[in-house]
Amino acid sequence: MNRDTVFIDGQWVKPHGQAKIDVVNPATEQVLGTIPACDAEDAEAAVSAARRAFDGWSATTVEERVDYLNKIFEGLKDRADEIAQTITDEVGMPLKLSAMIQAGSPIGQFKGMTKLLPTFEFEKKVGNSLVVREAMGVAVCITPWNYPLHQIAAKVAPALAAGCTVVLKPSEVAPMNAFILAEVIEAAGLPKGVFNLVTGYGQEVGEPLVKHPEVDMISFTGSTAAGRRISELAAQQIKRVSLELGGKSAAILLDDADMVKAVKGVFNACYINSGQTCTAHTRLLVPKSRYDEVKEIAAKVADGWTVANPNEETARLGPLVSKAQWDRVQSYIKKGIEAGLDVVAGGEGKPEGLETGYYVKSTIFGKVDPKSEIAQEEIFGPVLAIITYKDEDEAVAIANDSIYGLSGGVWSADEERALKVARRIRTGMVDVNGGAFNPIAPFGGYKQSGNGREFGLYGLEEFLETKSIQM
Repeated sequence: MNRDTVFIDGQWVKPHGQAKIDVVNPATEQVLGTIPACDAEDAEAAVSAARRAFDGWSATTVEERVDYLNKIFEGLKDRADEIAQTITDEVGMPLKLSAMIQAGSPIGQFKGMTKLLPTFEFEKKVGNSLVVREAMGVAVCITPWNYPLHQIAAKVAPALAAGCTVVLKPSEVAPMNAFILAEVIEAAGLPKGVFNLVTGYGQEVGEPLVKHPEVDMISFTGSTAAGRRISELAAQQIKRVSLELGGKSAAILLDDADMVKAVKGVFNACYINSGQTCTAHTRLLVPKSRYDEVKEIAAKVADGWTVANPNEETARLGPLVSKAQWDRVQSYIKKGIEAGLDVVAGGEGKPEGLETGYYVKSTIFGKVDPKSEIAQEEIFGPVLAIITYKDEDEAVAIANDSIYGLSGGVWSADEERALKVARRIRTGMVDVNGGAFNPIAPFGGYKQSGNGREFGLYGLEEFLETKSIQM
């Protein structure tokens, strides 16, 4: 899996420098392959290529762009099994889930744009004005490692659909899937410079991309700290910035909820991808009178989340993505234990028999103080905090007591009651009784969870400018 070239201006080229980055398989702790560590000169080449290509690409017809997007969709679909295995090897998600999520979701994003684009109103009359939606320009897309190709597709597909040209910098932790996409795009015959791929670290190549005067917008998914830095740099040139950042989402179990069903649903929302999900429901809010019942249910449900090698059929939790991430999660678990929290399940260290690999025990803390670090900070691992509340108003107050505002959930036997509570939660997304993920609904958050939205119509609009022509 060693890669020694990047994709710039329609061809695979050697990067400016010789530095390499190891990509490690988190299940084996062995090097999976290497990628180039690009620098500012590579960023310059990629942006220049995208700028040269913009006028031609933005002038293409909707039908032409749909045709290219369909070719990319077909190319990704043909390589779906390879994509799933690659991301399992990079990230550690169990293979059966990777096939559905890590491969299926990005493929669906490209297909979704082919359906949306022909119906999108790029021009309309408003009084004596013609209001025109035009491509933003050169878009830099910087993406994370947890759902790597999914987050890439959520940016690249609408950017191309809008008529933007793209420079992609994927996470150096899980970049191999991005090379597959570049190969698919090359085979689809996109005009040179429309899509460019550079790899490397944020400071060396990401920051030069963000600061480049020929870049019109940045779409970033990642940590809130990195989002702040990007915002600071982009503000110097008043660039458009779309940010999808961290979360510390709360699931409120109302007193009339089916507790068994609800707890199982919260685990699905918290533990998927070993808790390495920005929308994870990591705070479980329960009535004080039902705590003991919920604690017992949660302990039993946790037992069913088998930690195993991600290529094994029995695996529901694979390893964390890296040693750094393992250390981070362990530090939070240690803090919880030292604080005397009720350890309902899990704890420090690796599960028995899994000494190799960055595996973590599925962990639950009970009676957590809503102001504590465990309840306030994004852990990004399979760690659930159970918090009790006295009434509905307090539950909503606890849910909203966070610097984040990405997601959440409400569970109740009365859907209307749950919907009323959902309206009071200050987050960009809320699930009612485990409502299914919707790939065409707006995805994004309030407060320090970011700004802007992805997916469907809302994602396409992020890459468009609005012009009014008075007649």
